[in-house]
Amino acid sequence: MATLVIGDDHRLFADALGTVLIQQGFTVLAIEAALATTIAAVAQTRPDLCLLDRHFADGEGTRAIADVRRAGGGVTKVIMLTADHDPEGMGFAMASGAAGYVHKSCGLAALVAAIRRAYAGDAVELLSPPPVRRAPHGRDMDVIRLASFLTHRERQCLALLADGYGTAAMAQRLGVSTATVRTHVQAVLTKLGVHSRLQAASLAVQNSLVDSVDLAE
Repeated sequence: MATLVIGDDHRLFADALGTVLIQQGFTVLAIEAALATTIAAVAQTRPDLCLLDRHFADGEGTRAIADVRRAGGGVTKVIMLTADHDPEGMGFAMASGAAGYVHKSCGLAALVAAIRRAYAGDAVELLSPPPVRRAPHGRDMDVIRLASFLTHRERQCLALLADGYGTAAMAQRLGVSTATVRTHVQAVLTKLGVHSRLQAASLAVQNSLVDSVDLAE
């Protein structure tokens, strides 16, 4: 499976993304929060692909695509992974040699598909970002993006956490073992970047993450 370097100045998002991509079978060699260190990591590890954000404190990702490719010895492909809805920037990235352009709100399935196609040597179709979705008052778009990486079962567990269920009650409600529940809950905490069930439940309620979750199997 493909080896990856992730460059994104939103460290919480990047760490969560690295976790879920490892779960998808990819090898994440490095996660960097600056453009310069991303290029250095690519030069050191020569990954198959670099997932590159657009904006860094030390530079513009789209203008560093050629630098990333050179650092990778011509082996590393670049997929831009950004929250920008900017057709001109998207066109510039592709013209500069990017193998793809994925909007962060497209979700995990679209990103995984883009990575696999690029790794297989296929041309990755331009993934147009959807219209900009502004978060309703009081909601955090960063949290919403992180939550997009949750599986259906993990969302069910998060919904039950928000309703105050304990491990045993969750296991009974979902018809699974308590060990399975603990595994899913730990995945929820990791992907949301929180350290406790209370924090996860609070984020779920504050950002309406589980309002439409179906608890039926």
